[in-house]
Amino acid sequence: MKQLLPFLILLLISSCAKKEWTPFTDAPTPVPILPPAATWLALGDSYTIGQSVPASQRFPSQAVALLKGAGIQIDAPTYIAATGWTTFDLEDAINRQKPVNHTVVSLLIGVNDQYQWGDTTGYRQRFTGLLQTAIRLANGKKDKVVVLSIPDYSVTPFARGFDTALIRIQLDQFNAINKEVTDSFQCPYFNITPLTREARTNSALLAGDGLHPSGLEYQRWAEQLANLLAPVLKK
Repeated sequence: MKQLLPFLILLLISSCAKKEWTPFTDAPTPVPILPPAATWLALGDSYTIGQSVPASQRFPSQAVALLKGAGIQIDAPTYIAATGWTTFDLEDAINRQKPVNHTVVSLLIGVNDQYQWGDTTGYRQRFTGLLQTAIRLANGKKDKVVVLSIPDYSVTPFARGFDTALIRIQLDQFNAINKEVTDSFQCPYFNITPLTREARTNSALLAGDGLHPSGLEYQRWAEQLANLLAPVLKK
């Protein structure tokens, strides 16, 4: 028996040495790969930057909120816009800031061209260049560049000391130009001018400065823009 014991111990050690312990692990859970969020570049003037309303009430911001509510992944808008800007100013700002490309680009510009100069010929040339730039910044996808018409400020308290009939005629001329150019490039065009004329009898559509749209008016634009862009962004 004493002679057998060392042999059994050696056999046991040899048997244990041949076995490898493998820890038990669960298979890793696949991480879903989400598509990158869409981005929006808003080009314009005081109407785009939302003069006299909180940033959350600007029409691009409200449209983005509605798109998110519809399940579309989209980041907060990026703005190149300022109160008082003409087409000259917007061109200069884009050239200086050199924005990256975005999924969606909106363009609303021209009221200050009308207010300061009334130069329809120059406006056509500069607007055409800006629209071409907008298309380039939307990766060449024309269906993702939205042009908005110029609001009619002749109905506002600000304009009471001016020739409101002339303002309306001139704005119609400028809007005829931007629509014609937009149609020639086959980009979506959103005519907001009739909506803005309702401020003549509905002061709730005006901000406290008596000139610019209120958050409620911007909400009306945003709802239609979201409906316009949702199918395009879901492609």
